[in-house]
Amino acid sequence: MSPRWRNALIAVAVLLLAGLAVMWFLRSYQRVCEQATLPAYGEPSFNPLFALRETLRRDGVDAETRRTLDLPAMHLQPRDTMLLLDDPRQLASAQVEQLVDWVEYGGHLLLRMPKADDTLDGEQTLFDPFGIVPDEAAPRCQPWRVQGQEEHQEFCAGNRFTLGESARAELRWGDASDDTLAYARLRYGGGRVDVLADMDFLRNGQDDKDTGLRDLPHRDLARLVLAPNYGKGRMHLVYAAEAPSLWRTVLQRGWPIWLPLLLALLAWLWMRAQRFGPLLPSPRQERRSLLEHVRASGEHLHRYGKAPLLYDAVRQSFLARLRRRAPLAAALAGDAQLQAIADHLRWPLERVRLALQVPPSRDDAALRERIALLIQMRNQL
Repeated sequence: MSPRWRNALIAVAVLLLAGLAVMWFLRSYQRVCEQATLPAYGEPSFNPLFALRETLRRDGVDAETRRTLDLPAMHLQPRDTMLLLDDPRQLASAQVEQLVDWVEYGGHLLLRMPKADDTLDGEQTLFDPFGIVPDEAAPRCQPWRVQGQEEHQEFCAGNRFTLGESARAELRWGDASDDTLAYARLRYGGGRVDVLADMDFLRNGQDDKDTGLRDLPHRDLARLVLAPNYGKGRMHLVYAAEAPSLWRTVLQRGWPIWLPLLLALLAWLWMRAQRFGPLLPSPRQERRSLLEHVRASGEHLHRYGKAPLLYDAVRQSFLARLRRRAPLAAALAGDAQLQAIADHLRWPLERVRLALQVPPSRDDAALRERIALLIQMRNQL
C-alpha cells in the first residue's frame, strides 16, 4: 500500500473515532440551567437587615438602617417604627426612658427576646415598663400557615416570655398549656410594642436552609409584625452588628492577589540573597594596641641592627624633659652638664655618665641597661 492511501485511511479512522465520541457525548449529557446563590459581599455581608430595608424601599416605605441606636440623629416621630435586632438589655437608662416616652406617644417598637443572662436580667431593662417577663421554658416551634404554601414552623430556636398583669396584649402567639409566648403585640399609651422570640425570618437569606425574606411565609409574617405604622412614618432598623475586619477580608478573599505577590517577593529575595553576604559573620580581624605597635617597631629596628636609634629616641625624650624641669642643667655641656644632672638627681657621676654614653651596636645587655637608666632618670626629674 502506498503512503498516500495509508495516510488517507488513518485520517478516515481518526474522523470516525471523533464522530463516535461526539455522538456519545451528546447522547450522555445535556445542557441544563441551574441557579446558584453567591456569597454576600459589600453591605449585605455585615448588615443582616439589608434585604428588609431594600424591600421596604421598593414598597414605597421610608426605611433606613443603623448599626447602633442613635436617638438624637434618628429624630423619632410618633408614627415611626423602630426594630431593635440587638439585645435591648444593653441600653442605657436614658435611652430606655426616651424609647418608652416615644412609644407612649404613638411609636411602634419591635424587640427580640434575648437569652437569659444573670448579669443583665437583674437590672432595669426596656422590658420592665411594658410588663414583659423573660421565661426559661424550652423553645418550641409554632405553626404558621399561608394560603397556597406548605405549613411552616417559626420561632423554633427563640426564647419564650410571659406577660405581666398590667400588660395589654392585642395579639399573642404561644402555647396555651404553660402561658409562654413566642410573639405578642402590646398596647402602651398611643403606641405598640411587638415582642418576638427571634427575628431570623427578617434577616438576609444566606443559603437554601436560611431563606430569610426570600420565603413567601416569612414575607407574610414580616407584614404582620410591621403592620401598625406601615407606610405612615419612617422605619428605623437597628442591627448593631460588627463590620467585618479589613485584614480578615483581605486574607480570606484577597489571597488570589497577595499570595502570588508574596511568592514573587520570596523568589526575588532568594535570587538576590548573595548580595546580603554569607550566612556566617566575617572573622574578627587582628587588632593591636599602641604599646604592641611600639614594641613591634622596636623589635624590627633591633633585628636589623639599628639599636642606636632606639637608644637615641629614649635619650632625646630624657633631654626634652630635662629642658622643662632643669633648664640650667640642660644649658650646660660636657662634664659640667653631667655634674649638674648628678646633683639634681643625687646620683653618682659615673652612673649618669654611663647612661648618657651611646652603647655599642651589638651589645644588647648594655643597650637594655642604659635605656633603663635613662627611663629611671627621666621619671625622677
